[in-house]
Amino acid sequence: MQFFILVLELIGTVAFAISGTIVAIRKKMDIFGVMILAVVTACGGGLFRDMLLGELPPVLFKDSVYAGTASATALTMFIIISIHKKENKNVSDHKNQIQHLVLDKLLLTADSLGLGVFTSLGVSSAINAGFSQNMFFSVFLAVVTGVGGGLLRDIMSQEPPYIFVKHIYACASIIGAVLCFLLWNVAGKNLSMIISCLTVLIIRLLSAHFRWNLPRIS
Repeated sequence: MQFFILVLELIGTVAFAISGTIVAIRKKMDIFGVMILAVVTACGGGLFRDMLLGELPPVLFKDSVYAGTASATALTMFIIISIHKKENKNVSDHKNQIQHLVLDKLLLTADSLGLGVFTSLGVSSAINAGFSQNMFFSVFLAVVTGVGGGLLRDIMSQEPPYIFVKHIYACASIIGAVLCFLLWNVAGKNLSMIISCLTVLIIRLLSAHFRWNLPRIS
């Protein structure tokens, strides 16, 4: 179980770090800003989770593997994108649009995967902390864990937070968390977390493709 959780955490960390890196680069941040935003995006949700559970200091500061993984991901992405931009400085507007679209797709996929992974990890943390009979708190903790990093990323980059404006975001996390909690003792821990993660990912991708949004006043 511990190895499975570690793998999920690292997958989610890399995914959210990629999304943080792309946002930071688009905001013209330097390499330090890029790495900071990547770490905040990847580890922010876990930070909120640990504070709610009273786990101090948070895991982020007790185990450097998460911040290190996020930093390494950001540095790698920064170098790749920087080299790619230099090699394609004089490309046509059409190719620039294609490159922009590719980054958009990568941002959406990475952010959705990170949301799904950390939502399921939030349920796991709540249940392991003794809240297996408290569905409300488990789902609340899962959603905070899932959206926390992205919320901090958007605030720091002066963007309207995804959870308030972008398609189905927090609602996807809520659905995934409820599903994970209900399946925990039926399908088993690992399978329930995988199903939850995939559910969130699929809902996010479908909502972006079909432009599903919650009602709003224009």
